[in-house]
Amino acid sequence: MKIDVLTIFPEFFGAVFDFGIIRRAKLAGIVGVQVHDIREYAIDKHKMTDDRPFGGGDGMVMKPEPIFAAIENLVGTSNRDAYPKGTRVVLLSPQGRQLKQNVAKEFADDATHIVMICGRYEGVDERVNEALVTDEISIGDYVLSGGEPAAIVVADSIIRLLPDALGSETSAVNDSFSDGLLDCPHYTRPAEFRGMKVPEVLLNGNHAEIEKWRSIMALEKTRAVRPDLLNNENGECGS
Repeated sequence: MKIDVLTIFPEFFGAVFDFGIIRRAKLAGIVGVQVHDIREYAIDKHKMTDDRPFGGGDGMVMKPEPIFAAIENLVGTSNRDAYPKGTRVVLLSPQGRQLKQNVAKEFADDATHIVMICGRYEGVDERVNEALVTDEISIGDYVLSGGEPAAIVVADSIIRLLPDALGSETSAVNDSFSDGLLDCPHYTRPAEFRGMKVPEVLLNGNHAEIEKWRSIMALEKTRAVRPDLLNNENGECGS
């Protein structure tokens, strides 16, 4: 998979894609991640990427020209209907479809090239959404200063679901939200710490009993912390 991030603050990302699972996936050739400065595609001598909104109002709006030029360079066309198979152009926006585990899996399963546009200010000229964007994604019902933190969240949630990225076939399967429930509690050595003991069932080596306990605890954890997941008629979970 290839991931490109469009931003007016490329320095924001620093080395965030050079740690942990993402770094391992990059080194293994599972994913490539590149960050691009939208200003490089600005058409005026001042490299302007924003302007005042028509109709008045507070703030500034990101201009369409640099973003169209960037997509044409990265994808090969600004005709959404002519994108190569597996290409997804994502606008990170509070108005978008909420990122959930099933959405991340959809991208991991179907996409081969993802371009993420990090909005700023009052947003992005709507013509970008109308002509270029295949997916508008939000990471929650709140407003950030820009799409950069959301881009990191979206990229991480997708990359860890790619084949061989985690180094274990069952790690992602057992994650919270993967089966509609939160994950069960986990313990490691020592078996007793400051008077707190690991549940005996985890120490007896009976795998059938352990799996049963984990299922029960996952259900109890979900009921206590996220009861809304148990009432989700759409079968979607996570945020």
